[in-house]
Amino acid sequence: MRVAVIGSGIVGAAAAYELTRAGADVVLVDSLTPGRATSAGAGIICPWSSRVDDPDWYRFAVAGAEHYQELLAALAADGETELGYRRVGSLRLVTDDEADEVLRCVAERAAESPMAGDVELISARRARELFPPLEHDGPAIHIPGAARLDGRLVRDAMRRAAVQRGARTVNGTAAIVADSAVRGVRVGDAFIEADAVIAAAGAWSPQLLEPIGVQVRVVPQRGQITHLRLPGVETANWPVVLPRSRHYLLAFDDSRVVVGATREDGAGFDHRVTAAGLAEVLGEALSVAPGLAGATHVETRIGFRPMGPDIRPLLGAVPQVPGLVVANGLGASGLTMGPYAGAVAARLARQVDPGIDLAPYDPLR
Repeated sequence: MRVAVIGSGIVGAAAAYELTRAGADVVLVDSLTPGRATSAGAGIICPWSSRVDDPDWYRFAVAGAEHYQELLAALAADGETELGYRRVGSLRLVTDDEADEVLRCVAERAAESPMAGDVELISARRARELFPPLEHDGPAIHIPGAARLDGRLVRDAMRRAAVQRGARTVNGTAAIVADSAVRGVRVGDAFIEADAVIAAAGAWSPQLLEPIGVQVRVVPQRGQITHLRLPGVETANWPVVLPRSRHYLLAFDDSRVVVGATREDGAGFDHRVTAAGLAEVLGEALSVAPGLAGATHVETRIGFRPMGPDIRPLLGAVPQVPGLVVANGLGASGLTMGPYAGAVAARLARQVDPGIDLAPYDPLR
């Protein structure tokens, strides 16, 4: 069986990898367009403390977080271990007034997911010990099982492992060829025959699917995320910090702290760092962690999140075009859900049990 995967972000790379593990012949096509969400994403894996109250979103997000254990083991067996993945825990900052209620909610969720660990309420002093630049007067919810990862490293590892197992990569803009069913894809002057196509083109999916009469309600949301460095400071084990706003802070091994991010609707595919965006990100970060004021600005990344009509992913087969699978709409949860969504898409392309009821994630809703 040959499957063409269009888009090699975190979802497409995962689909290609899972397909090659199952013995499929895979062609992975990518346009290398700037602004792919995976290249900019923060890499926070902590669905248990999310403020999202949609049970179908939450079910998928937890499955995505737990899927990483299987993925890490598979990649390690293929010689891929440099992923930036570490379970460093997270701190959800709360006020004294809301602490008990938030703790109860997070603890109930965590109790159903062994990966989350034992959730506890810690003092402001203890929170500062864990994340020294922090200045927070109230308590924090500590979730020891939360993790962070480098989305670029995970994506690239899955791509390499897929190629090692026989996948072929093609760079260029793909067009799906279909009549009564999928026939393959065209990239430039080359036609690539395929039994199934996985459309994992992120925010660019409408342009890919509309020519074959498939409408997906996906729009780009620009996110600006800033990387800082604290020279000589050991940051590898600092936890993820989740303030009361929608922003965040997380640290990596190389004295680097990542802060973000904007959520800019209506910006289209304008791939620029803006003064307002940078001011928002840095202002929010310094209001929570003023100890970062002396950090060096390394870079600000731009990504276009694929936003669907609601918070849930767009994932499933397209009945009117047999052989077509859409995997999209992960929004701000791309690195949490992406590898799992890719694995589910791979099963759909192979026409085997996806392992989850996909009705809530209908890609054409």
